[in-house]
Amino acid sequence: MKDVAKIGYIWDSIPSQLARENKKFLYQAVKTGARARDYEDALLWLIQAGLVYKVNRSNKPNLPLMAYDDLSAFKIYLLDVGLLRRLAQLDPNVFIEGNRLFVEFKGALTENYILQSLVKQFEVMPRYWASEGKAEVNFLIQHEDQIIPIEVKSDENIRSKSLTYYHQTYQPPVRVRYSLKNLDWNTGLLNIPLFLADQSKELIRLAKM
Repeated sequence: MKDVAKIGYIWDSIPSQLARENKKFLYQAVKTGARARDYEDALLWLIQAGLVYKVNRSNKPNLPLMAYDDLSAFKIYLLDVGLLRRLAQLDPNVFIEGNRLFVEFKGALTENYILQSLVKQFEVMPRYWASEGKAEVNFLIQHEDQIIPIEVKSDENIRSKSLTYYHQTYQPPVRVRYSLKNLDWNTGLLNIPLFLADQSKELIRLAKM
């Protein structure tokens, strides 16, 4: 019975976990005084049940990705963006009306949407990358012999200091940005419209040719 309660606490905390600018999962945000050793089994149950995705932070964007996981830092997303909307008790009208109070959480929903699309298309679970105090890239995907950085934008504001910093540091041959902008390929940067997320693998393949 205690484990059921802990699972519920974690589940209910996910919207608030993703609402923060730094979406790193914090056990303290689940319940006051919560500790990892008390809640990690409940979180593992949610992961193994396929209800949530655990995205580890990568210390270094090298192959294989899993060899460079920082096991102390990760983010938790839901398996479906519709569930996140419902869990956050958001009325569907906020998407249509562009409510100004919805701006911050819009980014969390968009990231969740892109992640669930990537998981279905690529064999390796995406990671995220962060340089302390400098930059954070939403996702890294391992595709064939490359690590591809991904930036997610929920609107037409496509400026990204983090993706630029990553590019300057690691010089990836392909980098991807999701936004409301049209499909575009320009000097190694592939912009994929959000509605084409499920075609990402094929679009990346074409970009690499």
